[in-house]
Amino acid sequence: MTATGKATQFEYKALHKPNQLIYGHGQTAVITGWTVKQAIAKHLQPEDYAVIGQLYSPTRGINLLIRNLLYNPHVRFLVVLNATREDNNAGACQCLLDFFRNGFEEGVCDTGLRCWVIRSPIKGYIDLDVKATALEHLRESIKYEETKSISQAVRQVLSYPQFEGLSPWGTPVKFPMSIAYPAVLPGPRYGHRIEGKTIAETWVKIIHRIKTTGTIRPTGYDGEWQELIDLMAIVTDEPVDFYFPEPNYLPIDRPFLEEYVSQILDDAPYREGLKYTYGQRLRSWFERDQIDQVIQKLIGEIDAASAVMNLWDVKDHEKGGSPCLNHIWLRVVDNELSLTATFRSNDMFAAWPANAMGLRALQQRIRDEIGLRSEYDLKMGPLITISQSAHIYDDTWSNAEQLIKQQYLRISRKIDYHDPAGNFLVDILENEIVVTQTTPGSGEVVGCYSGEDALKLVREICAASPSIRADHAGYLGMELQKAMKCLKTGAKYIQDSK
Repeated sequence: MTATGKATQFEYKALHKPNQLIYGHGQTAVITGWTVKQAIAKHLQPEDYAVIGQLYSPTRGINLLIRNLLYNPHVRFLVVLNATREDNNAGACQCLLDFFRNGFEEGVCDTGLRCWVIRSPIKGYIDLDVKATALEHLRESIKYEETKSISQAVRQVLSYPQFEGLSPWGTPVKFPMSIAYPAVLPGPRYGHRIEGKTIAETWVKIIHRIKTTGTIRPTGYDGEWQELIDLMAIVTDEPVDFYFPEPNYLPIDRPFLEEYVSQILDDAPYREGLKYTYGQRLRSWFERDQIDQVIQKLIGEIDAASAVMNLWDVKDHEKGGSPCLNHIWLRVVDNELSLTATFRSNDMFAAWPANAMGLRALQQRIRDEIGLRSEYDLKMGPLITISQSAHIYDDTWSNAEQLIKQQYLRISRKIDYHDPAGNFLVDILENEIVVTQTTPGSGEVVGCYSGEDALKLVREICAASPSIRADHAGYLGMELQKAMKCLKTGAKYIQDSK
């Protein structure tokens, strides 16, 4: 207290994510996990707290939160709201509490970089350039409490005012945080297509595409992201029980997935402070069970092009907090059920693998229910996601670089020689290069091209078959160059010969 009896006014200064916090003048930091921060702030006065903020990720968020606390030593108390199924699934609040309970040790993160690893069953990392002595001082100086409801968190915060005015536990400490800006190669900004057999394989290809040609832009909140607009990802052969690589380089594991899938498939009751779950939007938000609707729609009209589920509410423009997943469309073609999902905004590094697996589980559920309720025995078709803003946040750029370095070359070497554009047979007939195009599988002739100039032929073929794979076009160019040389020298040309 001051000489006048008024409480000391403190000012919290955030080095990281400053626009995503609610600021007060007290000495208590409130972490709300997945509960919206306003749900607690409305029950408090600014003098009751120093700062209120959400925490979603243990591998990304805790590192920034710890840095902010080290820069604000007037914070003497920490209240952590660890209350929801989403909190339990993400594990960020538990991991933060484990930092204060159990400490940390030197280790490596998922991408092999050296870091401080929090002693917790939940993976959580802090940059190694933050000194261990500073982290230990922080752990010893802040009193922390876990709470399980909004009302309990508010009561806990209000129990601290008698301590207001305590001296800071130290001096502000700032540890520089470097961000390595990627070298962006030329490429189109709009409209990309990426295909893979599994979600894991497709994810690595997505990260590589964004990191090499994505535009660096401000996020609209804090920091920057690297972004491509309208990226279509096609997963063709994800197994029913899902593929997790060994060792697992995905940002999720099976226990996380089991919890996450329920957030897409199952309804959820309204809870104060939680915006929604995807399952809630699909099952009850519009007073209709949209999953059941599309099942009944396809049973009644298997060729229907109107099996649509919508997650966007026009009121989202007014309320904010609109869902990233907006639209789901199902289609049956040749007894094969495909699912196409549209995201207005998609964190491709941290969120897309879970998004894709959750949607694949939904696709499987709909296929199985159609089989149980009708005579249709549908095959599982591709999962397709259209990410209108496909981006990687700057705090994961280095992780993305490591992922590409460790996985992309191996994956890109797995060439599937099947090209939906067909096969191309090259020969020399009557002093001309002749290229016959056939359908894949049946071998039906669908096109014929002839001439003496290899470059002109490649351009003509690619113009007629714009969906030809890039590696196939490159192969065709080399074969035509060999054929043109044989044509000039009189040598015998045999396709695929060295």
